[in-house]
Amino acid sequence: GVLGTPGANGADGANGADGGIVKGSEGLPGRNGADGETGAEGDTGAPGNDGEKGPKGVRGESGQKGLAGVKGQTGRQGEDGSKGQRGPEGVCRPHEYQHPCNCDTHTLVRHSQSLDVPDCPTGYESVWSGYSLMVLEGNGYGLAQDLGTTGSCSEDFQLMPFMQLYSSCEHDECIHASRRASDKSFWLSVDVEADFTLAPLTKIAEIKDHISRCRVCVGTKLILTKHSFTNTAPECPSNFHPLWNGYSHLMITPSGSSGGGQDLSSSGSCLENFHQPTYIECLGGGYCAHYINNVDFWLAQNHKSTTYQPGVYWDLGNVYSGLEEVLEKGVTRCTVCARNTAPR
Repeated sequence: GVLGTPGANGADGANGADGGIVKGSEGLPGRNGADGETGAEGDTGAPGNDGEKGPKGVRGESGQKGLAGVKGQTGRQGEDGSKGQRGPEGVCRPHEYQHPCNCDTHTLVRHSQSLDVPDCPTGYESVWSGYSLMVLEGNGYGLAQDLGTTGSCSEDFQLMPFMQLYSSCEHDECIHASRRASDKSFWLSVDVEADFTLAPLTKIAEIKDHISRCRVCVGTKLILTKHSFTNTAPECPSNFHPLWNGYSHLMITPSGSSGGGQDLSSSGSCLENFHQPTYIECLGGGYCAHYINNVDFWLAQNHKSTTYQPGVYWDLGNVYSGLEEVLEKGVTRCTVCARNTAPR
């Protein structure tokens, strides 16, 4: 037949009794959990032990050059060394040398006759330089300084480089003074045109511009001077060579009987330049000048006459006209020579 309508729900049943608790078997390990957050920094641990020495590294490139260091102080002078042993006896063999041996020391003085200090010749060393002094005059008496000697090259320039010293002494003090009116000094001058109408020079700097410069040299070569008595410079002797050629200067005389000059064997008698006037005069009053009565003496040429007449000389009393004729027919030429050194 036909199904009927469902019936109403029945009432709730009473609670059932508690079941017993049975422990199940141990389950499988679970998966790893996610990383936790970084913890706080721990305390510094104690130093570890030194490790073993590593292998030698590769050599580095050279560094840049450092700056120069500060110059150190000069050390103390060392003690003298012990005396050396005596050397063997020398053997003299003069036949083995073409020229004599030069073992001595020789001085040479050179005057430029200008404001330039001259150079020493080859083979000579400079000792000092200065001003060319020719003659000193005191109380009317002259003392010449040979231009070939070291005394003619004064390291300092003074108008009056000397003083008078009297022998009388009072209270252990000697009286000394310079006679300003009469004392003089004469100096080799430079090539200047003298104007005798000008007032004397009084300023030291201006006076120095008229004084020749000089140099003292030292070497081992023997020096000699040769005069030709002609207008041609002579040749040096065998085994000698020339240092310079020049004009044969003998002496000077200012006003009065004073004056002086040089030995003709001296290199000072062979001036490299011919200047007029040759020298300048300085007085104790504090001034210098070229004076018209200052005279030079030069070695004269020897003109041989084809027709000899006793007591008659070609140039006795002859007056030369102009500087060109003086040099061509009057003044002798000279050469300063040095000995060749011996071969070693």
